[in-house]
Formats: sequence, C-alpha cells, structure tokens
Amino acid sequence: MRTTITKKDCPMRQIDTNIKLSALWLFILLNIVFRDLHQFAMKPFLEMLLTGTYNGIEVTEELMLLGGVLAEVPIAMVLFSLLLTRRIGRPITFAAAFITTATLLSSAPSDMDDVLHLVIELAAMVAILWTAWKWPEHDRAAA
Repeated sequence: MRTTITKKDCPMRQIDTNIKLSALWLFILLNIVFRDLHQFAMKPFLEMLLTGTYNGIEVTEELMLLGGVLAEVPIAMVLFSLLLTRRIGRPITFAAAFITTATLLSSAPSDMDDVLHLVIELAAMVAILWTAWKWPEHDRAAA
C-alpha cells in the first residue's frame, strides 16, 4: 500500500521562501562562526597563529582581506535573502552558494568537530540550493 503525504499532512509548516533562505544562511553562518571560535580553545591552533602562519601559509593583510570578503558572502545573504525578489535573489543565491561552498571546502577539516560542522554546513547548503531551485515563480513575498 502506497501512501502519499500531502501539504495538509506534512508535519512541517510552510515558510515564505525569503525567510527560509535567510534562516538557512544564518544557520550556516552560526556554524562557521562557532567552528572558528571553537578552534581558539585548542593550544596548537593558537601557537600556530602566533607564528604568523596558518597551515603553512603566511597570514598577510591581503589574505585577511580575502578572508573578510569571503566571510561577507554568507553574512550578506542573510539580509539579501529577505530583501531580494525571486528574479534577482535566485541567481545571487546560486552564486553565493557556490562561493561559500568553495570556501568551506578550501581547507580540510583538522579534527572531528570540524568534520561535524562541515557536514552540517554542506547539508544546509544543499537545502539552500534546493530551496532556490524550487522557489515558486509567484511567491507571496514578490506580490
């Protein structure tokens, strides 16, 4: 016997696409921030930073600027997801998801909690891409 779940039977409530995307970007951002802050509790990480290098790469002002720009992408998407219409928001979301995913995958996880956060961040990124892909053409927020 095959059962079909309708929207009426679904245990999750329907959320406006803009709000859902913003919440997902915030979820990713909080995981990134917590993962980074968690590293500061580890002595080897602090010792490495005090040498002026990170994973064998010299930390320069240019590298810090690049990191700031890459970190700004998910930060901006929390706001842009709320403000942009589907026509503009959808391609911007795909571009931001690509940039953020590349940033997340650019350095290998160094311990088990990094793996946990990376898996959660990537799962949320898939949810963002799926939500943007399925974004209704006539969403209530665009009306």
